[in-house]
Amino acid sequence: MVKRLLSATASEVAKMTKDELKQSIKASEGRIILSENVVLHPPLEHNITYSEFARAYGADMILLNGFDTANPVVLGMYNENAASEINSSGKEHLIRDLKKLVGLPIGLNLEPVDPNAQMAEDRTEIAEGRQATKESFERANQLGFDFICLTGNPGVGVSNEAIIGSIAAAKTHFDGLIIAGKMHGAGVNEPVVDQQTVEKIVSAGADILLVPAIGTVPGISEVVLADAIGYAHQHGVLVMSAIGTSQESADPETIREIALRNKILGVDIQHIGDANMGIYGIENIEVLSNTIRGKRHTAARFARSINR
Repeated sequence: MVKRLLSATASEVAKMTKDELKQSIKASEGRIILSENVVLHPPLEHNITYSEFARAYGADMILLNGFDTANPVVLGMYNENAASEINSSGKEHLIRDLKKLVGLPIGLNLEPVDPNAQMAEDRTEIAEGRQATKESFERANQLGFDFICLTGNPGVGVSNEAIIGSIAAAKTHFDGLIIAGKMHGAGVNEPVVDQQTVEKIVSAGADILLVPAIGTVPGISEVVLADAIGYAHQHGVLVMSAIGTSQESADPETIREIALRNKILGVDIQHIGDANMGIYGIENIEVLSNTIRGKRHTAARFARSINR
């Protein structure tokens, strides 16, 4: 049997297969935290990535946002601390090197842009290397990512149908876990989540269903999420709730309430978004950790050496 991710060492995580990683998350019984990091945000301190900060404050998994598979960059690595310092060569080992620094599973957002989506706001254009394409999936595989998150950033124009349509290609061209769903509207005029969409994502073969955390998107009730989570679990699919609405930088009391309500609903992973990367906001990872697993496991995550 696999060791639960909650208690696994860096060397144990490094050896996990896709299926073992999924089982290790499930075995952790709702106590896994995923931190999302924007790769081009200037680091808080030179030559320290946000992934390292997130790991230090209690994250179990790292999700890179804004990562371009055609031009791999994570500021804070390789003496690059600003966009003007980026060297585009020699990045084939970037993600494997980052994994050595944090000892955690690392994934990236790839965005299934829908050119025909009915937009609710102005569309934001993104590089092809950030989009959910065969080439991006293959490059993510080559770079050594452990999972892909099929979702959309604000204003990009990612629809639920486009997410569903991208799952099969992701599973064909990428070897790791596939997370799929929306954290918020992503600029599209449609329900962020409904039962029909959930059933299609599960049927398409996602390993982990992504839903907005309760309290983050207007109109997403506990009943809606409970039905979605129950359906996913019945079909062997895990669930990640996402704080993707900048509430990750809210006061600690808000984080505690969101965390407890989502744990009650039964999510397997709690995502905390990329607006938490000021000093105060980073501390909310610790708040989230203390809330869903207590100070014992939080302290263990702080203290467990990446050399174990």
